[in-house]
Formats: sequence, structure tokens, C-alpha cells
Amino acid sequence: MKLVQVALRATDLDRAAAFYGDVLGTEPTGRFNPPGLVFFDLDGTRLLLDATAPSSMLYLEVDDVRRSLEALRDRVEVVSEPHPIFRHEDDVLGPAGTTEWQAFVTDSEGNTLGLVSFAREDS
Repeated sequence: MKLVQVALRATDLDRAAAFYGDVLGTEPTGRFNPPGLVFFDLDGTRLLLDATAPSSMLYLEVDDVRRSLEALRDRVEVVSEPHPIFRHEDDVLGPAGTTEWQAFVTDSEGNTLGLVSFAREDS
């Protein structure tokens, strides 16, 4: 089974498209007005921004949680600073031998966005 699409509430499509374009480092793959939908490609899974979608929580893998948060800090509300979650001893939930780091922010539409990275060291 493959995850095809995730819908995320976006009450202001222009603002949300700009926010996620900046976070993802890419332009939308599609925009449809009406009804008011914006799509991004997340490595084969569609991210749909839609005013009628319920609020959701996404976790996006980034190269380095601390650097990514610093790049976003002036545009988001920080919910939780970067912190280690746990060390992966095997490959069941993440790369073996890495520590998973997470931070949480509020996006432009009030949804919580988790940033995740995997580090070989604990610092």
C-alpha cells in the first residue's frame, strides 16, 4: 500500500502556497481555481492544500532540524524547539544507528508542522 495524498487545511491558499513553497523549496505542481486547491509533490505523495480540509499534522524530514528551524523562525510560531526523540537501534522506524530529532512549528494556516531529522551523533 502506498500513501497517495495528504490534505491540509489552508484558509488562505496564496499564503499557504507561499509558506509550503518556501519550506519545501519547490513550486506547486498544480493549482485549481475554482474550487481552490493547491498541490505539491512530496517525493511521489501529493500534499493538497484545501480550505475545506480538516486540520492535520505533518511530519517532514529535513536534513537538519536545527538549521531548518532557524531558517523558518521569523515566519512561524515555534511550538517545540529541536530535541532528540530516541535512538534507532534498528531500521524499524528510522535508520539504524541514528538519533531522531524533532521540532514543531505552527504553519501559516494554524496547523502544526513537525520537522524531523536523523543524526549519527547525539549533538
